[in-house]
Amino acid sequence: MTQNNLTNAQQTLSKYFGFDQFRPGQQQAIDRLLDGRSVLTIFPTGGGKSLCYQLPALMFDGLTVVISPLIALMKDQIDFLQSHDVPAARLDSSMEIADMTKVYEKLNKKQLKLLYVSPERLNNERFLNTLGRHKISLMAIDEAHCISEWGHNFRPDYLKIARLARELKVERILALTATATPEVADDVARQFSIAKEDVVHTGFYRPNLKLAVTPCTPRSRIEILIKRLNEQDRAPTIVYVTLQKTAEQIAYYLSSTGFNARAYHAGMDSQQRHEIQEAFMASDDIVIVATIAFGMGVDKSNIRAVYHYNVSKSMESYMQEIGRAGRDGKESHCELFACADDIVTLQNFSHGDTPDAESVKLMIKKVLSLGEEFDISAYELSSQYDMRILVVQTLLTYLELEGIIRSTGPFYTEFKFQPKKSSQEILARFDEERAGFIRKIFSHSRKGRTWFTLDANKIGEQINQPRSRIIAAINHLEETGDLIVQATGVRQGYRIIKLPENIQSLGETLSQRFLKREENDIQRVGRMVHYAQQEGCLTQHLLSYFGEKRENCGHCTRCDGHPAEPMPPANHTIPNESYIDELMLLREEHYTPLKSIRQMTRFLCGLGSPATTKAKLRKHALFGVYEAVPFNDVMAVITKHHPT
Repeated sequence: MTQNNLTNAQQTLSKYFGFDQFRPGQQQAIDRLLDGRSVLTIFPTGGGKSLCYQLPALMFDGLTVVISPLIALMKDQIDFLQSHDVPAARLDSSMEIADMTKVYEKLNKKQLKLLYVSPERLNNERFLNTLGRHKISLMAIDEAHCISEWGHNFRPDYLKIARLARELKVERILALTATATPEVADDVARQFSIAKEDVVHTGFYRPNLKLAVTPCTPRSRIEILIKRLNEQDRAPTIVYVTLQKTAEQIAYYLSSTGFNARAYHAGMDSQQRHEIQEAFMASDDIVIVATIAFGMGVDKSNIRAVYHYNVSKSMESYMQEIGRAGRDGKESHCELFACADDIVTLQNFSHGDTPDAESVKLMIKKVLSLGEEFDISAYELSSQYDMRILVVQTLLTYLELEGIIRSTGPFYTEFKFQPKKSSQEILARFDEERAGFIRKIFSHSRKGRTWFTLDANKIGEQINQPRSRIIAAINHLEETGDLIVQATGVRQGYRIIKLPENIQSLGETLSQRFLKREENDIQRVGRMVHYAQQEGCLTQHLLSYFGEKRENCGHCTRCDGHPAEPMPPANHTIPNESYIDELMLLREEHYTPLKSIRQMTRFLCGLGSPATTKAKLRKHALFGVYEAVPFNDVMAVITKHHPT
């Protein structure tokens, strides 16, 4: 960093953020960004990643776009920045139309330095049209490990960010993560052309976190949890569980025994989750019993303990979750209750996401039969081929990676709009030609009681105008506050680049790819089992997984002299085969959702799918009867009775 840049950065740090020095790694990352280079930062949870884009954003003359999947993080950071007179805003699904209109007004007047958006908003062509009119000095990608297909939390939308950044002519990239293994870090750096010397890694070691592992049975761990909570001073605590019903049950039990406990999971509505999160932030003694839906983006410094009531699904998830403890630097307790029964549940989840090979082949055949330029709905394909939407999106991404298709961008088939002014007032601002064009859009839209509905493709054909111009007009009228607009029926456009020589062979290849992901996920669970039972320093073992070498920490339970103990054996048996005959009778009634052996196995293991949901089979008595039995054991029994 030049002396001038360093002086300016330090002045900005003091003026806007109230700090007199940088945390480890921050200055190195900011230095490289100010020099015009793209950077990957790998800091531990709570290590100050956000400053690495917030501060440079104030020194650049263009816009900084921050991509984050965490609405809670967006809200917290926007509140902080605005309180420090930093012109920042967010666009997310929780906002009211009027508030979004104000953000667009500021964006178009170039009154913003930072704009936070979710990855899904990058599928909004109206937003991309708006973004394309701005100089983007920096694009910051939070949770950047989601870009890597082989990371623990791959998101197909993330894979397209690199190409989008090139199309928008983004000047520099900042990728940020707290949970990248060396392999994932290399993958992220490669996709964004980040040089090896521009990867800033501060290490994951947190000396104030005391790690512990306690082997237990399903029955004993609630007693152990109560004992631990009674041993510690009342303080903010997180108890992580796997299932929503477990969160409800444990929170109820803790409340009944005198603790200030609340459940939190994705099955609650957004208002409930918001209220619980606000209560957590304000309390000094609350215990939150939560699935992994809780904690992302929650910046509470005095969390004194994190308990994993259920085994975490991966070392990456575990590192991220315990990283929420002790951000104030004070000693905090992180304990894993190692129960072998959890392993079956986690492994079954991994099996449940893998699609049938035949469904993969049929979907590929369908997609490639739609013409050189085509569009699809992930929701429709999900229902048709009994795959979760995320699996459908991943399969389409695989086809892009294979060079078979290329995304031409998402679009909406229909728009609903509600005028905020009279047509005369709206049209009066435009010249004769443009007013006539907008008048035609209005006249060809279907009028309801309070909303107009327009199909951009049909209207384009009727008035002989390109669809893009119609979208641009609606987009402009929304941004100026003339219309309230709602887009529906999102579809993704594609273009065929080349047809495969053999669709069957391609289907086999991509099915194997899904099986490889399944195998990787199961191996991640296995690494958690190994961590729980290995004999050496827990901290050293955890850090070594992320490529960090360190001597024994001296403060985990292993270093304190508590030897490793094996987990008590899992409490499951070979499936009772009496249910198979009942399953076959049910299959005759509902053939489509129970057509294949994998579908039947998912059903008996209590793993829902679009087809079983549509057929209302999740309430059937057989659904989940083998919930505690390994997936492959159930599949073997079904295969024996029904080999084809």
